[in-house]
Amino acid sequence: MGVIGGGVFQAIKGFRNAPAGVGHRLRGSAKAVRVRAPQIGGSFAVWGGLFSTIDCGLVRLRGKEDPWNSITSGALTGAILAARSGPLTMMGSAMMGGVLLALIEGFGILLTRYTAQQFQNPVPFAEDPSQLPPKDGGPPP
Repeated sequence: MGVIGGGVFQAIKGFRNAPAGVGHRLRGSAKAVRVRAPQIGGSFAVWGGLFSTIDCGLVRLRGKEDPWNSITSGALTGAILAARSGPLTMMGSAMMGGVLLALIEGFGILLTRYTAQQFQNPVPFAEDPSQLPPKDGGPPP
């Protein structure tokens, strides 16, 4: 996912930064992808691996699977990956990771609720068949 996303981004960036002319722009685009996409893919893999490790560890420690695990994992992953830049940068990266994962989790919850409402049965389940509306369209008994 990181290689594909990074490849698309770098292709656009290389195309825009190359000299004028379609040939130059296409070569610039291809060169940018060749040089940077593997680095972006590797960074994404490191981030994903660390995030998953922390997330699974939190599930094990807390004994439950909920959105707080992902939010905390995003924050800790951001902090750990920024550790070499100092405590202030670590805190900023942790906040950014936590907020980003909170937005993703919130969107997932909203999407789940919306799709669940779509598939609800419009006729409530009744144990007593006399409570169901009549099939001929007349008034209920």
